[in-house]
Amino acid sequence: MAGRIRRRRGASAGVRFRALHQPRISARGTKTGSDWAVHRGLRVHRARSGHCSVLLGLDRSDRQPKGMSLVVGVPRGLLFHEYGPFMLELLRQCGARAVLSPVTNKQILQAGLEVCVDEACLPVKVFFGHVAYLAEQVDALFVPRFVSIERGAYICPKLMGLPDMIRARVCDAPRIVDPCIDVSRGLGKTARSVAQLGPALGVSSGRVAIALARSMRVTSGRANTQPGDGRRTGASGAMCIGVLGHDYSLNDPYISLDLMNKIRRLGASPVTASIYSHKEMARWERQRARRGAKRLFWTYGRRLLGAACRWLDTGEVDGIVHLMSFGCGPESFIAEVIQYEASERDCVPLLCINIDEHSAEAGLSTRLEAFIDTVAMRKCEHASHLPTSGQPVDTR
Repeated sequence: MAGRIRRRRGASAGVRFRALHQPRISARGTKTGSDWAVHRGLRVHRARSGHCSVLLGLDRSDRQPKGMSLVVGVPRGLLFHEYGPFMLELLRQCGARAVLSPVTNKQILQAGLEVCVDEACLPVKVFFGHVAYLAEQVDALFVPRFVSIERGAYICPKLMGLPDMIRARVCDAPRIVDPCIDVSRGLGKTARSVAQLGPALGVSSGRVAIALARSMRVTSGRANTQPGDGRRTGASGAMCIGVLGHDYSLNDPYISLDLMNKIRRLGASPVTASIYSHKEMARWERQRARRGAKRLFWTYGRRLLGAACRWLDTGEVDGIVHLMSFGCGPESFIAEVIQYEASERDCVPLLCINIDEHSAEAGLSTRLEAFIDTVAMRKCEHASHLPTSGQPVDTR
């Protein structure tokens, strides 16, 4: 074998690499010489000067040419609103070109309604619309199968089966890349599951593992957290409204009917559960469980319940608006629990709003204006005794 192979700088002393003399393969696939050699997944490029340099699949120089990059579509819906930066960074680190669907509009919703099952909730139907938009523009779709993101709790069943639903309902859908995210099995198994993306993305599993670590490091500082000090979260003197709901509903103005801006235009300051850390929400949810209540099975249900218990106990908000999606099984149960907790304390008004593809902004605006007026009235000294949960008022 002509030439020597240098050990990569920083590699351990016990690591040795060997290259096998292979015929050169041109761009057209014809064997013309000995430019590339492959041995046990390690690629070795032989320079014109005769010496060889080892290029692991993790190096930037080992990326695919721009014209041959795998085009991967990323639907802008559901858990993308929470893990979107991580998804895009992971695909970039793996050398793929990510194509993101546009913000939700009427055309995307209509496309989702045509292919999705009727029993699904509105965010899932919107996600199908984003998939339909990307289907003819990309080589593959990146749709992770989220099962669990913490031990002892799980994600909505529809999100678990989302890749299978797309395969069954979207005709001529491109190849779906669906790594399984199941933290309940342990972080090690979850990382190995994500590392199996290699064959689907055309890179080695080792490169995916390093890309995963780099992506987590890049996006780890972007989480928006706030310590649980119990202080008021709104502006001083302004009416503060706590808004409960999933991030993929609240962060999509088309799904939420622009709820957050409507509250601001009415002179109130909206706050959501996302401004608190996951540990803070879990602490409040566990306090409820210590009083004898059973813990919920769903991670996002625990977050909503934890935020509701914090607001009801501390009084840092003047009212709570709970935005729900019609057809969401877990949320229909969680809403009943939150309403029960609010009626037991009877200190903060609660408004529950159900939305689907038939909801209109006029109806939401009317209910929201009436609720804001009610909260403002209760802040007055002569009306603070009024109940918040529908009990009759004692006028004696």
